[in-house]
Amino acid sequence: MENGSARIRVPKTSELVADQIRRQIIRGDLNEGDSLPPEGTLLATLGISRPTLREAFRILEAESLISVVRGSRSGARVHRPSTELVSRYAGYVLESQGTTIADLYTARLAIEPTVVRWLATEKGQTPGWARVKETLAAFEGMWKEARYEEFIDNVAHFHQMLVEATGNKTLSFMNRMLLNLARTHQNDYQRRHPRSHEERLKSIRVGFKSYEKLVSMIEAGDVEGAVAHWRLHLRNANETWATRGEGERIVDSLQG
Repeated sequence: MENGSARIRVPKTSELVADQIRRQIIRGDLNEGDSLPPEGTLLATLGISRPTLREAFRILEAESLISVVRGSRSGARVHRPSTELVSRYAGYVLESQGTTIADLYTARLAIEPTVVRWLATEKGQTPGWARVKETLAAFEGMWKEARYEEFIDNVAHFHQMLVEATGNKTLSFMNRMLLNLARTHQNDYQRRHPRSHEERLKSIRVGFKSYEKLVSMIEAGDVEGAVAHWRLHLRNANETWATRGEGERIVDSLQG
């Protein structure tokens, strides 16, 4: 090997074992809640030592792909990759880069009007559209019964159903990550700026009517009208959450 050349790193056996189990989880051979075979079975099947297996488990636990109950004979329990975990780590990255709340909401504004354009072009005739209608129906009940907390808790769900109705998995993943980060900020904002009962009632009435109008315009194929309406809705929402100096705040990835 020439001087200055990088050495080739040979993976440890524990890393290879972790790779094998990780691949089974990601490909769906192992599902959420499944148990891995007991430790003794894995040792015999894989032909490895107990310390090697336990190191592989530590790697997968650190990635939240398994959980191990010490002393249990049922084996490690499998967990599928989670958007929430990715969002949490993404929050760490964004905070370390000094990303502002305004930046976060601007990213959402770049995504959802495009989604609405796609949906209105198809007049809502997409496989995921039924879930949008179901969410709207649930919102109607919350509005009529003045269930403010429940309504606010589910706002992000409506936004996510819109994106998922396109059937685009990459965009849906990215949007869910942004929504999770935005929800953290919104929960903190509401703790710091509580609303009166009247303001809450007005909020859910205006919100529901806006969602209802959007759905009607999409199903009517009013592409430009739906896009303009939703862009205005998002800008109004962004002004609500990013006023009083909120927009300049740095994303807080450590908020509970």
